[in-house]
Amino acid sequence: MAGHSQFKNIMHRKGRQDAQKSKLFGKLAREITVAAKLGTPDPNMNPRLRAAIIAARQENMPKDNIERAVKKALGNESENYDEIRYEGYGPGGVAVIVEALTDNRNRAASDIRSFFTKSGGNLGETGSVSFMFDHTGIIEYDRSVASDDAVLDAAIEAGADDVISSEGGHEIYASTEGYRDVAKALEAKFGEPRKAALIWKPQNTIAVDDETGEKLLKLMDLLNEHDDVQHVYANFEVSDALLAKMGG
Repeated sequence: MAGHSQFKNIMHRKGRQDAQKSKLFGKLAREITVAAKLGTPDPNMNPRLRAAIIAARQENMPKDNIERAVKKALGNESENYDEIRYEGYGPGGVAVIVEALTDNRNRAASDIRSFFTKSGGNLGETGSVSFMFDHTGIIEYDRSVASDDAVLDAAIEAGADDVISSEGGHEIYASTEGYRDVAKALEAKFGEPRKAALIWKPQNTIAVDDETGEKLLKLMDLLNEHDDVQHVYANFEVSDALLAKMGG
């Protein structure tokens, strides 16, 4: 089960500047509201809501903002958002998956299509690239929470599919069906994780040159900065030097 992580966190790149913090909070609040509206407002009974709240805490979103987002789902003033997955190819034939929550499907589709086109890629049909990814649950812990062996043993006992321990921390993967139970078991043992979510994990990654990598990172940033986009995943790797240059 144990091994080295084969993909970098390119798909999770977020701006760190204060100006982008409010936009990030807005996206986190939108996910919390949608999760609470679709299920129960109790995070202990609603794994998607729990994951959204954990993500918000990791970004230091104020508690009041989190509570307000949950309450918004209970009232009549909350907007109705469509969950849409876009799939396409970026520069270099790299596969890209975009998850969005939008109140305007036409706007979102038009904007996202234009980002792909301007980057030299193209937006495809649903299913055109997702077969190259595994839809899986991930639970992450800091390196300091326990030894590699202890985390591996706990993950096996909880029913996880895979564990990757590295300098960056422990990543535990579980099937979409078993994710909730695995997350609960690990939280009982190690406390609240730094991340717990369903993601699209590339089955293999493509190493690209710096010129292509720069175009791809710019596409990732354009997508991530769009108000409707919640998550972006891609199956490429770039050099550490380029990531540093691009502020990744």
